[in-house]
Amino acid sequence: MATDITTAEAPDPVGKAQAHAHAVKQAHAVKRAPAAERVYAHVKQAVLDRSYEGGTLLTEGDLADAVGVSRTPVREGLLRLEAEGLIKLYPKKGALVLPVSAQEIADVVETRLLIEEHAVRKVIPAGDQLLRRLEELLDEHEEHRETGDLARASVTDRCFHAEIVRAAGNAILAHLYDQMRDRQLRMGVQVMHAEPDRIARNITEHAEILAAIRAGDADGAAAAVRRHVGRVKAIVRGEEA
Repeated sequence: MATDITTAEAPDPVGKAQAHAHAVKQAHAVKRAPAAERVYAHVKQAVLDRSYEGGTLLTEGDLADAVGVSRTPVREGLLRLEAEGLIKLYPKKGALVLPVSAQEIADVVETRLLIEEHAVRKVIPAGDQLLRRLEELLDEHEEHRETGDLARASVTDRCFHAEIVRAAGNAILAHLYDQMRDRQLRMGVQVMHAEPDRIARNITEHAEILAAIRAGDADGAAAAVRRHVGRVKAIVRGEEA
């Protein structure tokens, strides 16, 4: 009597190799962003953290070398940045990084005050989740103060305020606030360059806002926001040492 033997499907080393190669290729495709996107991200980050300061003239050739791409995607990336108001293109010359103007500062501060004073009143009484998140951001801010990382400190600063705006529950206001993100980050770094101890003062002022929120003091929280945000305008314009 013949023995009935059930055999497993034989492994296919060629198929596995092909599948692995395909997976690796897909992973590289995900990690390797399109050339124009890489140019856009490189220049934008450098403008926001002031590696490229206002008034700097960027040439297509230098950017192509820095990012490792041809000049065509450089032009595409720069066009996006011009549309966002961060640079001004000059044919055959390059791209000028636009300084933060006095009018832009005034506009951003005015808009922030309108949104943030309203939002901080609406989050009171605040839930435990918001209070814990604001405490976490204060701790992160302190870490960046210790390391002197101005760019990351600016991001954490903005996140503190954005959490309050989101917690207010108005999606339209939250979206409007997010549209100012790049301007806020750029101004935040400029403020910290203008006033070296500004990170420490921001932490103190954020703590005051949080204390008022925790105490359920809507008027006190709004006043703390008004003082804190109002100082940004004064410092960037050189009105406060």
